[in-house]
Amino acid sequence: MAGRGVSGGAGGDDAGALVVCVGQVVTDHTFRVDEVEPPPSKTTARSYALSVGGLAANAAIAVARLGGRAVFWGRVGRDEAGEELRQALEAEGVDATGLVMAEGARTPLSAVIVDKVGERSIVTYRGERLSSDPSALPLERLGEAGAVLCDPRWPEAAELVFRRAREIGLPSAMDAEKSEERILRQLVPLTDHAIFAKTGLSIFAPGVPPEEGLARALAAGPLKLAAVTLGEKGTLWLAPGMEAPARRPAFPVDATNTTGAGDVFHGAFALALAEGQGMEESLRFASAAGALRARDGRTPDRAMLEELLAGETDVPPLRVRRKA
Repeated sequence: MAGRGVSGGAGGDDAGALVVCVGQVVTDHTFRVDEVEPPPSKTTARSYALSVGGLAANAAIAVARLGGRAVFWGRVGRDEAGEELRQALEAEGVDATGLVMAEGARTPLSAVIVDKVGERSIVTYRGERLSSDPSALPLERLGEAGAVLCDPRWPEAAELVFRRAREIGLPSAMDAEKSEERILRQLVPLTDHAIFAKTGLSIFAPGVPPEEGLARALAAGPLKLAAVTLGEKGTLWLAPGMEAPARRPAFPVDATNTTGAGDVFHGAFALALAEGQGMEESLRFASAAGALRARDGRTPDRAMLEELLAGETDVPPLRVRRKA
């Protein structure tokens, strides 16, 4: 289909591969502190920043910075915060014409507390009176895309988009973050590539080791990949035909701010799919992008990512032994 698999890497074709990202966008209020102390407490912030946040929104920005073309579909209120988010996305080169701005609704926001070693705590307010109806989304644009990425924060839209993507043979990926169990069970079978956060996998498959959780996810539908990101321990992944999961090692970096690292990982993975990269190549590409975000606290561009990839000694994926 026209528009798929076109590389937008450094030095490549100007018309980068197009990725549609669907789900959450919030205003992030980020406070840097020395320690996150238990309550009751008062803490002085060393710095403060206001920025775009949200799973799919951060992923869309990552796609744009890494040389792809990003389209974002999400929900905000028709208020000052919603308008500021729309403008901020567009300033990043993201097509936000599909952003649903609801009258009388309140735009989501998050308070992000980052300590001196880069670990973060997040409190998210998901807004008020945001419509769940995805019928206004321009689904015809999926015909231009090389891949689609959805998070679970707007499940009605994710289900609609995943079903349409499967109908037209468009590769899809899911950011299976922490969410309600019913939502994960609803959406995971509909995607091609389910990439869980550790907490998301434990909700989807409670009480079992990650290896078993991935096997259950893979069996839930015609998936091509089930994976879980484990921070500095890398990414554990399983594909059809594999006897046991493999582990993609993490790139060794000194993390300064882990906020958004998983979102950037998912955006980079979706872009790699849209560019036609193979499974292990896509996971390596995504791991590098996520590592750079954690290292610098900002989303890398394609040149930075390619430099990190070029400097890595060949590391074969570690095969995880099946437990007796």
